Amino acid sequence: MRAVPAESPRPSRPPRSERNPGRYATVPPSRNRRRTRRWIAALAAGVLLPLPLAACGGSDSQDAEAGNVGSARAGGDVRAATRQQIASGGTLRWAVDAPPSTFNVFQPDSTEATQRVAGATLPSLFDLDKRGRPQADPDFLRSAEVTDTDPRQTVVYKLNPKARWSDGRRLGAADFRAQWKALRGKNNAYWTARNAGYDRIRKITKGAGDDEVKVVFGKPYADWRSLFTPLYPKQAMRSPKVFNDGLRTSLPAAAGPFRVAKAGKDRSRTLLKRNPRWWGDRAKLDRIVLTAVPRDERTAALAKGKVDVADIGASTAERIGASNGLGGPQRPDAAEGAKNAAEARKQEAKRREARKRKARERLGAATARALGDYEVRRALDPAYTQLTLNASGGPLADERVRRAVAQAIDRDELAEKALAGTGLPDDPLGSHLRMADQDGYRDNSGAFGSADLDSAQSLLADAGWKTGGLAGPKADGSAGEADGGQQKGEKGEKRGEKEDRTDGGPAEPPAAAGSPDAGGRAPHRAAAEASVVRLTAAQIARVVDRPLGLTASATAQRGAVLAQAAHSSLASAERAGSERKLSRARAALATAEKVQATAREMRLLAGDPASAVRSKDGKPLALRFVLPSGKGSAQLRATGKRIARMLNEVGIRTQIKEVPGDSYFKDHIAAGDYDLALFSWPATAFPATEARPIFAKPRAASDGSLVVEQNYARVGTDRIDQLFEQAAGELDDGRRKELMEKADRRIWAVAGSLPLYQRPQLVAVKRDLANVGASGFASPAYQDMGRRKS
Repeated sequence: MRAVPAESPRPSRPPRSERNPGRYATVPPSRNRRRTRRWIAALAAGVLLPLPLAACGGSDSQDAEAGNVGSARAGGDVRAATRQQIASGGTLRWAVDAPPSTFNVFQPDSTEATQRVAGATLPSLFDLDKRGRPQADPDFLRSAEVTDTDPRQTVVYKLNPKARWSDGRRLGAADFRAQWKALRGKNNAYWTARNAGYDRIRKITKGAGDDEVKVVFGKPYADWRSLFTPLYPKQAMRSPKVFNDGLRTSLPAAAGPFRVAKAGKDRSRTLLKRNPRWWGDRAKLDRIVLTAVPRDERTAALAKGKVDVADIGASTAERIGASNGLGGPQRPDAAEGAKNAAEARKQEAKRREARKRKARERLGAATARALGDYEVRRALDPAYTQLTLNASGGPLADERVRRAVAQAIDRDELAEKALAGTGLPDDPLGSHLRMADQDGYRDNSGAFGSADLDSAQSLLADAGWKTGGLAGPKADGSAGEADGGQQKGEKGEKRGEKEDRTDGGPAEPPAAAGSPDAGGRAPHRAAAEASVVRLTAAQIARVVDRPLGLTASATAQRGAVLAQAAHSSLASAERAGSERKLSRARAALATAEKVQATAREMRLLAGDPASAVRSKDGKPLALRFVLPSGKGSAQLRATGKRIARMLNEVGIRTQIKEVPGDSYFKDHIAAGDYDLALFSWPATAFPATEARPIFAKPRAASDGSLVVEQNYARVGTDRIDQLFEQAAGELDDGRRKELMEKADRRIWAVAGSLPLYQRPQLVAVKRDLANVGASGFASPAYQDMGRRKS
């Protein structure tokens, strides 16, 4: 599974490896449409979602609400229509973030386009419904069930006898066996992203009939439904050379409603054509063209009519809404004041025309007319944005400080602001392992899920971080008092040390036990501490308990005047090309910024003395907050600044550092060069397997390095690991759910990550298209996509 900065394209994960339905999965007698599981792609090679959720940038203004075009359903919005209502033929142009670097979804560098190609061309034994539950696909399976557990778990797949590869060969045990051998992890020559589940298989043989495949596990595996989706033809897995390199340019055979017909030399366009050997419902479309269109070019591509379907952000959704003359969910009801329904419709028609007129004036007539051909379909994205706390060293190595951060943050406000105008539920997410619209969801956040400033302050005091400000040097040169009047040795309430654990498990060990590299002083720590303004005792005295004092305002005005003069000098120096003048101007600007920072600190102290920066052993409680720069991450940065303001209220200061999006993950998150960070994880139907690496306790490798897997908070416990391991082998649905809830509660208690909200999925779609759009968890039905009959 991959993480992504929260507003980048949705994250991709390697092929799914778990699902949680019961022990048996038999295809229901009714004919289900084939749906390919929904894949999501990473922004950077290793990486992250900015989340990727996730996906919605823009303002919180009322204008953003005008993007409410189309319905806003948590279960997805694809404008469903029956096949009889869809015309045959035509081409669908689908915007993707990047061209497919490979057609092998099991390689680490697979992209969103790779996943879409696999979904339309390869067998998907189990698809997901709108609640994230796996359902056997009758186009490929007559049934699949666990037939034995003693002495070993055995699963028998009964394949659809009509299922054929495009070369005419039947799907069979040879394909299953080849994929298992490539992905089980015993041959390092295969460059695989992961081997979860495949490494538990003992053997694969042909079953009683030609269409049966028997899989025997060496170790029980609850998420067996996640395996062999997608299923590749045996010739694609037969050797490391084909697996690693051959699949980068072509697929040797297809077994879906479409096949790969052509991939351009620059791979910017990938053409999928209807598969003539497909035995299921004939694809309505002739072709699907996957076109690489970067996120910041989506609006222009839509305005020029170059694509039919594209994931978009809130700002583009607002333009589409305005072009259609539609208001947002919080706009006044058009029927207000109307005498009857006819008059209400008349009033709404007038309002629409007025909005369209304004859109034409603002966007230009041609652009507004083109965007009016689209509508925005929306759903809750199967991905969530979280705040990650790096527990490997510094103040956050103390579990009490991490818990204080969690309780200082108002997640309700963050979710409400981030999802404003989307028309989607804006409740904060209460689970690390399941989404709000997912089957089995339960809010396990408990005391850590809501803001409680008193508890946060008590936890910080208990950890030794004293309030009262960090005084600068006095007139005599001695250090000012920074402990806020608390006497040496005085202790706060022992909150957070002992937890009332409802699962009956033992208390977690200290955080340091899960942080092997704790203790080293990282450069970013010193930089964060240096960024804190140290007020003198005299300055503190002039603002504390003086709500009508003018000191803070006067300092702010002075800073503004100095900044204005410095910017003027800087511009003049740049025009003159004088290095000496440039140096002076930069120094003047630095001075102005220090004065402005002092003014902000004085205002905080004047508003509430409890917000004074806390200190310990002469050092301020300051954290480096790393955020991605760039247009696509505006909403993420807005969320980060809100978090910083919330932390100010309990005396925690943050140094916000914006870094380029392409280095955000590799150089900062993965490298541990941060204290706080925002990014997103994709949701999974199989948390026991796929979520485990995110929360696994870091381990010291034989060479002394730290193995964190995907646990970028760098904190965990043995008990959490045990719960994941037990759940992965538990075949009873109810018992497995209990184990995952216990794990989630302990993850909340460790406070290494704080889920904020489920990301919005906004998709611009041509109005006449049906069965495509914001599908949420549900797997798309590629063969049913098309244009409605006129």
